[in-house]
Amino acid sequence: GNNKVVVSTCNLNQWAMDFDGNYERIKSSILLAKKIKGCKYRLGPELEISGYSCEDHFLELDTFHHSAQTLALILKDENLTRDILCDIGCPILHNNVRYNCRVFVLNRQIVLIRPKIYLADDGNYREKRFFASWDRNDDKVLHDHVLSDILREATYPKQTVVPIGIGIIATQETLLASEVCEELWTANSPHIQMYLSGVEIIANASGSHHELRKLNSRLTLMKNATSKCGGAYLYSNHRGCDGNRLYFDGCSSILINGELVAQASQFSLKEVEVVSAVVDLDAIRTYRSGSASFQEQSSRTTMLPIVDLRHFSLRSSEQSVVLTLSTSPPVPIRIHLPEEECAMGPACWLWDYLRRANAGGFLLPLSGGADSASVAAIVRVACEIAASEALQGNAQVLEDISRLLERTVGAGSSNQVKEILSNARNNSCSAASKSIFEKDLADALCNRMLHTVYMGSEKNSSQATRERAQRLAESINSYHSTLQIDGAVNAILNIFQMLTNKTPRYLTNGGSVVEDLALQNIQARLRMVLAYLCSLLFPWCRGHSGFLLVLGSANVDEALRGYMTKYDCSSADVNPIGGMSKGDLKRMLVHTARTRNFPALEEIATAVPTAELRPIDGDVADNYHSQTDEADMGMTYEELGVFGRLRKVLRCGPVRMFVTLLDTWKATCTPAVVAEKVKRFFYFYSLNRHKMTVLTPSYHAECYSPDDNRFDLRQFLYNTKWTRQFDTIDDHVAMLSSLPSAEERSLKNDV
Repeated sequence: GNNKVVVSTCNLNQWAMDFDGNYERIKSSILLAKKIKGCKYRLGPELEISGYSCEDHFLELDTFHHSAQTLALILKDENLTRDILCDIGCPILHNNVRYNCRVFVLNRQIVLIRPKIYLADDGNYREKRFFASWDRNDDKVLHDHVLSDILREATYPKQTVVPIGIGIIATQETLLASEVCEELWTANSPHIQMYLSGVEIIANASGSHHELRKLNSRLTLMKNATSKCGGAYLYSNHRGCDGNRLYFDGCSSILINGELVAQASQFSLKEVEVVSAVVDLDAIRTYRSGSASFQEQSSRTTMLPIVDLRHFSLRSSEQSVVLTLSTSPPVPIRIHLPEEECAMGPACWLWDYLRRANAGGFLLPLSGGADSASVAAIVRVACEIAASEALQGNAQVLEDISRLLERTVGAGSSNQVKEILSNARNNSCSAASKSIFEKDLADALCNRMLHTVYMGSEKNSSQATRERAQRLAESINSYHSTLQIDGAVNAILNIFQMLTNKTPRYLTNGGSVVEDLALQNIQARLRMVLAYLCSLLFPWCRGHSGFLLVLGSANVDEALRGYMTKYDCSSADVNPIGGMSKGDLKRMLVHTARTRNFPALEEIATAVPTAELRPIDGDVADNYHSQTDEADMGMTYEELGVFGRLRKVLRCGPVRMFVTLLDTWKATCTPAVVAEKVKRFFYFYSLNRHKMTVLTPSYHAECYSPDDNRFDLRQFLYNTKWTRQFDTIDDHVAMLSSLPSAEERSLKNDV
């Protein structure tokens, strides 16, 4: 007979604690799955009912009550789960213990509750703080879970007790089971025993965040699982900003026998995206029969308990559907370049943040340097993505744009946006015309949303940075302003002079180091104050209502080194590049300049980074600034990236980092130079670690982020002398110095 079944998975843009919105998106995904010809199974992401990032809200009974209310709404709907097996993520309280669970629902009945076995408890994740792991793998039985009143009343016929545990669902034609997110990444993943137990379809519900260059690892794990054992593997993920620093990057996928057959998008503004595949069960059985070792291991495997659902078939009952189903062929894996990830991930995160914060736009201090230019480019990319999806009819994006326009009292850009959308709807345009509409709409949105301001100093700012900021603002069509901060700086200094009768001077004018630093910090902190002033009053000046979110633009390397003034323009509402390295940002600028036609970005990427907080040598109009970031820091951005990865990813303290770099840098650095560089890094890192406690919430993109709040949990008061560690390094250097060089050893051997 025909053994083809249709299964589906989805990306959902859920929001932690938004139970009503989450329910609507879940419902929409189920209805879309049911519209797919022959589809009888729908998989959703981890904890989709509550949203993944509820965190300490999971410690509240209210969260479990509201989750049960949502599950009850799904169960009460007579049509929603009719003839489709729905795999739903929901927190469950069982015997007064909190579990992260999958709830399988069919025809208004709860078929199985499957708790998570292995919890994510490192990096960005703290699941053991909120949930218990299901530690009953050895008993091989299902347990009774007594339903609450609200769920008992919602089921039909009414259920009092349902099975909970690690089980296999048996339908008429196949065996199906699930694993949850982290379990795929563990050394002894549950899918191994499940596949050996005869399971042919495994579903993974995930809450996996975006990190640069991570997607390939995720897909490789799924590919390897199905390559070794044969079978189908479904993966569902959240996509979007659900309330914190992470961007969940979708890419819900279906793999069969080691081949990708369906992949949802990674970066998009779609609230719900469903993908499906036709799985030929006979192809799985043929694949497995070709492996003698699989046959041997499978025959000796202890079976997991079965949930008998053999009255239900995953195959379509309509003969016309069965006869026309074609097995899904392999498709190419779609992986964005890192340069595209740097732009598109934060762009989608910012769009979600903007609309969910109910803000009217963004305020960005635009310095003419690479970091603020990167943020400006990311906002422009967000506008282009929104314009593209609006013209494709994305209802949520159109609603978000409409809300932005409602804040406008006058005409201008709002009327322009309305006119572009109207013309696009009234014209079945060619691809070229569509491209023009998209650019015009992105221009109008960027002018409406992004407010850039160059805050220069007559004595310290160069003509070069001022002109670069102006050219960039014009090319992306932001609402741009230029102001001089000298008056405010002088006012602050006058107050200090009245108080102390002293006048601080820059080093170049005969002042001390502390005077020079104080004068630089005044400028930096005044820019933060002015940024927040503009964020409140610029909408008023333009005849708009609402407020602007202030965007920060400090990169991950500068945060690691502490190369920022506390409470300067690094202090903002959100920072889309706070988890990215300088090198990645520069490559992103060049790529965006060339692919999206913004040449000003490439010009900025090649400029030497400078803070411009000291007086310029010579004529301001004709000279670039002599103060450079790398000279100020005492190390290069490339070196900072190396230090950051060794410190966080490879968990190196000072001594281990020194030993590692001895080998890495042996061609260019002596042991004494390596020691000096490592000690300088750890001195400044520990000296400035306190700045991480007030770091602006930043998009998480790098595995070596120093974010003190969630990701990099360390003290912020250090003994900056590192006496034991640095003495050990010095001992190593002394020992290495006493050894004969390679040339000396060679001469000795010749003799």
